[in-house]
Amino acid sequence: MDEHEFGKKGEAALEALRRRLLELGDEHGFEPHPDPAARQPGGGVTAMHRTPAGFLLFCLAVGCLALGSAAGPQLPRASEVVEPRAYVSLEPVPRGRAFEVAVAARIRPGFHINAHKVSLDYLIPTTLAAELPQGVRALDTVYPPGVPRTFQFSLEKLSVYEGSVTLRMKLRALPDAPLGAQKIALTLRYQPCNDVACLPPVSKPVTAEFEIAPAGTPARPANRAIFELPRPKGQSLR
Repeated sequence: MDEHEFGKKGEAALEALRRRLLELGDEHGFEPHPDPAARQPGGGVTAMHRTPAGFLLFCLAVGCLALGSAAGPQLPRASEVVEPRAYVSLEPVPRGRAFEVAVAARIRPGFHINAHKVSLDYLIPTTLAAELPQGVRALDTVYPPGVPRTFQFSLEKLSVYEGSVTLRMKLRALPDAPLGAQKIALTLRYQPCNDVACLPPVSKPVTAEFEIAPAGTPARPANRAIFELPRPKGQSLR
């Protein structure tokens, strides 16, 4: 993400938070500060709403309060919120055959991660990337749809994954793929949040191991409990 894109996402996040804070003020009957300076151009609370720097400081203060009061010292590290494991659909994988790798991620209770297709452009999507070995080609990556949820920090419903989620990568072993044991280094990137606050985004590594066999070698389905789960509509493996 370059500096310009980061700035745009930051402005969008601040605007969403500003709207939420104003809504909360209306709900709880907050009034402007009685000090005359607050009603004069360039001074007090009114000026803070007009200036990005002042509003940013206000947002930071509110964020710190939310983290301190809601999360407390028990807030986990972002890398501890999701536990991913990798699975392969065939055993072995014959040359020339299509197969799948799945990453099943278990999400800590009380937390969620953004879906791959995010609801707001400043949110960080969940993604799965792979460093493929020689002789293996990527065909597609399939992300399930998120679940719409409402949280205190957003006016809109957000599309998220919670509980557990399985991401699938469709691959093919090429006719000249090296025979024998192979590994695929996968990276799951996500940002975990609870109902009131978000942790920093994190990239978590996970490895898929399998064996490539000569073309025509009988292959049996593996990890049926993972790969027999329904695929998103319109997705198939050829």
